[in-house]
Amino acid sequence: MSRVTFDLDVMRSFVTGIELGSFAKAAERLGRSTSAVSAQLKKLEDQAGTPLLRKAGRGMALTEVGEVMLGYARRLLELNDEAASAVRGVQLEGRVRLGLQEDFGESVLPEVLGRFKRAHPRLRVEVHIARNAALMQSLEAGRLDLALAWETEARAPHAQHIQTLQMCWIGANAAQLPYVADEPIPLVVLDAPCLMRTAAINALDAAGLAWRIAFTSASLAGTWAAVKAGLGVSVRTPLGVPADLRMMDASVANLPTLPQLGLALYRSEEEPAPEVARLAELILERLEGE
Repeated sequence: MSRVTFDLDVMRSFVTGIELGSFAKAAERLGRSTSAVSAQLKKLEDQAGTPLLRKAGRGMALTEVGEVMLGYARRLLELNDEAASAVRGVQLEGRVRLGLQEDFGESVLPEVLGRFKRAHPRLRVEVHIARNAALMQSLEAGRLDLALAWETEARAPHAQHIQTLQMCWIGANAAQLPYVADEPIPLVVLDAPCLMRTAAINALDAAGLAWRIAFTSASLAGTWAAVKAGLGVSVRTPLGVPADLRMMDASVANLPTLPQLGLALYRSEEEPAPEVARLAELILERLEGE
């Protein structure tokens, strides 16, 4: 039986189409025609020897084999891109100062910084975990090169919008709600000032619902622990929510709908140094597909 050598260019079209939810959008992003991307998908299915996609309503969904292929395709592309970065940027040296919130510690840091360090072993990355306001102050003062932060200032310089996220109520995985009807909603929040704490209180006040601060913490880890213990509900975005907590359906839980929140990558300079630009590229690649 002859070995199959998959085309990485075809793999990239496949992965991009799945992540964007549309192969027409994938064609636009990759600078190809829709027919060219369709031909690539046909080639990939021919190489796999079985369909990778099936009809699902008006759209398409992955078959079981397609799900397996997607996992391998992502790994192959990641290794390819890492190798390309290492070859092109082997001489990069110095340091990059990155600021971000705890929300992204587990979901972004290990993968992005691991890839960055393997490709550029001579570079040193300094990571600063802080609240949004502190991150923006450090960036403006020149103490950070990059900051992954919420969009709280419409005119902040050198900002690149990544995505808009829906704030949501977070509760324990227990079937029962962590509060009793007709009693104040117990909130588990970070110490003030906190934009999500403010958003929760404003939403409850606007809905005419009574609330009380049941637990406050200086860290997100403390907040998650209190929610897991059933002390109350909290508010964050879907990014970084622990697997053993749940995003609550506001209508089912009799809670008000929360506002959306933009996420952006901020640079201290309009034209950053090559090492800063490369780390920014990796962060964007990691989060734009979320």
